[in-house]
Amino acid sequence: MKKAISTGFVSLLLTAALSAPASALTVDGVDVPDTYTAMDTELKLNGAGTRSKWFMDLYVGGLYVPQAANDGNAVINADEPQAITLHIISDMITSERMTEATLEGFESSTGGNTAPVKGEIDRFMNVFKEEIKEGDVFDLVYLPGEGVKVLKNGQQKDIVGDLEFKKALFGIWLSDKPAQKDLKKAMLGQR
Repeated sequence: MKKAISTGFVSLLLTAALSAPASALTVDGVDVPDTYTAMDTELKLNGAGTRSKWFMDLYVGGLYVPQAANDGNAVINADEPQAITLHIISDMITSERMTEATLEGFESSTGGNTAPVKGEIDRFMNVFKEEIKEGDVFDLVYLPGEGVKVLKNGQQKDIVGDLEFKKALFGIWLSDKPAQKDLKKAMLGQR
């Protein structure tokens, strides 16, 4: 009888494990999915990490690419479907703070030369005008020939720019002067 109960229990655990949704990584309590579909292309999670400032965890960023990549500049310059997801994990992030930090990121990623993409940056920044709350998710999905599709909580807000804008945007996290070096390493799978 004991053997039958333990065999049944093991079968139940195995069934539960196999039917659970697939997530490749859990970072700061956020289950980061292992794939992302963009333009009929299944992108794979390359890596994910936490953006922190002043000892506070702010969001979990994930990078999705067609093939594994560990070179930030190669990802930035690639004209292929890619995505970055930002899972807000702090109520300390406000629209104003997100706007300020993102504008600083554009300055760094472009070496201070935002002029070529200024119009796109201004348009992109509109997505942060709405209130930002803990639990919000931003998807930044680059589609060749279309631009960067910007989603908030699964709802498309805009499509902005072209490859040059995508380079500036993805450079916020992946350039030689990223928002946070250890987040860049984590997104590039270099932990």
